[in-house]
Amino acid sequence: MDGQGGDDRRRRPVISDARLASGTGRSSEQWFALLDGAGATRLSHAQIARLLVDEHEVPGWWAQSITVRYEQARGMRLPGQQPDGTFTVAVSRSLRGEPLELLDLSVERFAEFAGGAPHSTSRAAAHPTARWRLDGDVRLQLMVSPGAGGKCSVSLTQSRLRLPERVEPAREAMTRAFRVMGDRQN
Repeated sequence: MDGQGGDDRRRRPVISDARLASGTGRSSEQWFALLDGAGATRLSHAQIARLLVDEHEVPGWWAQSITVRYEQARGMRLPGQQPDGTFTVAVSRSLRGEPLELLDLSVERFAEFAGGAPHSTSRAAAHPTARWRLDGDVRLQLMVSPGAGGKCSVSLTQSRLRLPERVEPAREAMTRAFRVMGDRQN
């Protein structure tokens, strides 16, 4: 995570610049110039997002995306870093099955990786979830998002990682954990 070598996917924006420009009417560089002119490097995340919403009528979701991208470009935030300074990393796979079936199967198969049964499960949610508390304050969330064609997106997210050096090992461990779902992967 130190920006030296490694996997460029970690540093590439999730949303392409073309999509950002299409959705907001400005490119990243245009937004960055506007924010630089407003002295945004001295503002908090919430203040930057609010500036975009209030003064430039950017919808909330786009304002958040622009703000995170700006903070990363200006060295105010590392990839995966949350406003509280901790880090979050996620891995997902498209799997065959119905949401509740995949939730139950995933909870069963990921139990060893997670160190036992989840501390909470939400089966009634639009996106069924299971949550574990790992070492320290680290949290693990499994979420199943219904898709088309008998497939769902199953994601594992670790949050509250205190050090950026823990992000890649967590990503690698979650990627390995998905191997137990091999019979459901496409």
